[in-house]
Amino acid sequence: MGGHDGGMAGLEGFEQPRGDNRLTAARWSPAVEDEHALKALELFGNPTEAEVPLPSRPESAATARRLTQVIVLRHWGLTPKMTEDAVLLVSELVGNAVRHTGARVFGLRMRRRRGWIRIEVRDPSRGLPCLMPVQETDVSGRGLFLVDKLSDRWGVDLLPRGKTTWFEMRVAER
Repeated sequence: MGGHDGGMAGLEGFEQPRGDNRLTAARWSPAVEDEHALKALELFGNPTEAEVPLPSRPESAATARRLTQVIVLRHWGLTPKMTEDAVLLVSELVGNAVRHTGARVFGLRMRRRRGWIRIEVRDPSRGLPCLMPVQETDVSGRGLFLVDKLSDRWGVDLLPRGKTTWFEMRVAER
């Protein structure tokens, strides 16, 4: 890996509003992951500017997570905790799109307005995701429960072709 001291490298110059977040940020977002995130932005585009199309393959979940991390944490300067939740939720929505729709491509879009962030995953299937009864041990299928628990609002909008699954999280404006 190289001589990184506990993963703080790469976080210099990153504004941390509350001192107690420093440790979580370092633990959760090591320099290497950061680099991947910035590379993803370069390769795939910025989901705050336009919808980013991603191939419907399991590895796209990692790309979507990285894009979410770099936008929420760096571009929007929100807390590591919120970033972590958003990353988890994006994972679930992308997992749903990839597993259940048989589509070749899905779209990722991220919006910020005063007091809120909103993340959307669009796919070409009009099949609605369902809330399945969840076993603690289930890895898949627990998705929408997490979304329901961690987001402030979420929903599915049917489009003429396909649908958009979205969630919103409330942001305390400083």
